[in-house]
Amino acid sequence: MNKIIIIVTVIYLSCANAQEIRFIRDDVGYCWKMDEMTKLLDYLKKNETDKKVGNIIAGISPHDDYLYAGRVYYPLFETIKAKEAVIFGVTHGTVRKEIGDPQNILMLDEFEKWRGPRKNIEISPLREFIKDRLDTSYFKVNCKAHELEHSIEGLLPFLQYFNPEIKITPIMVTAMTYERMEAVSEKLSVIISDYIKQNNLELGKDIIFLISSDANHYGKDFNNIPFGEDSAAHARATNQDRRIANENLTGILEPIKIQKFTEEMKNVVWCGKFSIPFGLLTTEKVVKKVLNKNLTGELLRYSDTYTEGVLPIKGTGLGTTAPFSLKHWCGFLSAVFYLK
Repeated sequence: MNKIIIIVTVIYLSCANAQEIRFIRDDVGYCWKMDEMTKLLDYLKKNETDKKVGNIIAGISPHDDYLYAGRVYYPLFETIKAKEAVIFGVTHGTVRKEIGDPQNILMLDEFEKWRGPRKNIEISPLREFIKDRLDTSYFKVNCKAHELEHSIEGLLPFLQYFNPEIKITPIMVTAMTYERMEAVSEKLSVIISDYIKQNNLELGKDIIFLISSDANHYGKDFNNIPFGEDSAAHARATNQDRRIANENLTGILEPIKIQKFTEEMKNVVWCGKFSIPFGLLTTEKVVKKVLNKNLTGELLRYSDTYTEGVLPIKGTGLGTTAPFSLKHWCGFLSAVFYLK
């Protein structure tokens, strides 16, 4: 009997510990050791020009492999100095299959901490603040979904490198109509605004909003070759990405632009087709409620795996999780939204 109790206790503790820390999903494409992260950043600092933008409230970040997209992450994260971040992540197709393809809701977690390269990352009190106040028809708590999904964790090494004490609120966005995004983001923005006011937080300094997304996924295996598979096709597809970003994500951020971006997403294969508009709608509403001001968007950098190739960084565990060629490539961008 005692032996059975011991076994049950061990199993229980193992399950409890599994819920305490959200472990790493991708240990190839991302850096999870500070010495390796330092090597990557030393290279980027030497080879990239700083592009400082003040009063940043929100940003769009890639989540592709660092050896491909490091130059695109860098100009966003080196400008961020914040205490906590709300991170809107993608619910990728492979994850949707595993969790029954939920739609029209947000996915929250209940981990006590997430892994980071410096140390485990704390969860902001905002997560439980949201759970206590948001109607349960708008969200579910699903740790399995967050364990399987890499779109949020991909931002954490860069975020924690520049902000060692950062706390996070991870939110996965599922497929929604624009009308549903409007409704859910309105309710969520009221809650986040209340949290900001109750805690006397300053937008941009104390709390920021980050959105995870890669751009065009091009190739037959994505069922996406509208322009062909040669260099001319690559040029047309990347130009299309740039046009979408410049027309909808730059200048004064307005709901009509966000709605137009959502319409554009019906014709391309971007994984952030829901995380971007939902994250921007929520952020735009929060800024209006807290400051009664408009945000201005600016594209920092756009590129793709075929154009970038692999960064020449040696002596780390970094690798690539997918190939690149004219027949298979992925685009990505970084953008900021700030008070002018």
